[in-house]
Amino acid sequence: MPGDGNPTSGPTPSGPAADPGDALLAARAREGDEGAFETLVHRHGPALLKLAARILGDTAEAEDAVQEAFVSAWRRLPEYRGEAAFRTWMYRIVTNRCLNQLRSRRPAADLDTVPEPAAPEHEASPARAAESTAAMKALGTALAELSPEQRACWVLRELHNQSYEEIAEAVGITHQAVRGRIFRARRHLTEAMGAWR
Repeated sequence: MPGDGNPTSGPTPSGPAADPGDALLAARAREGDEGAFETLVHRHGPALLKLAARILGDTAEAEDAVQEAFVSAWRRLPEYRGEAAFRTWMYRIVTNRCLNQLRSRRPAADLDTVPEPAAPEHEASPARAAESTAAMKALGTALAELSPEQRACWVLRELHNQSYEEIAEAVGITHQAVRGRIFRARRHLTEAMGAWR
């Protein structure tokens, strides 16, 4: 009977109904539902943090960029109409924030942007560890030498498997421009990392 206090008296949410999609959560958030927006933050925050860390090369800056991006997204929710997936929309906001930070930086020093997973102690020799550290340092330097747009395009393509269309939307350039920037980034990185092959 409804209202008898028995928790088994009605259907319990499970499956897709218990896990609303991004479009529904974004619509609820647009109407002021902070819980729905918090769910979106938890759902997409980790991937966006990885993206920002890889573009910026600094975890603290990446955390700030993602936090600011979510604050901006919350304020701009009335503008979000769902033409693009919420994830794509957030990738664009985070990428733009990272590009603005990169452009405002002075020439970057050493960046360890793509951390290598730690090897188990029994497998890592001091020589191998030193070689890996030097290679990662060289990669960080090579990435820092790319223009902000080249770096963002390369990270989105190579590390986040984004399509050229998604990258073009995130960075705010044409599909052809994305191809050109990725080509130049790959060529530069190939030359810069030639000694490490």
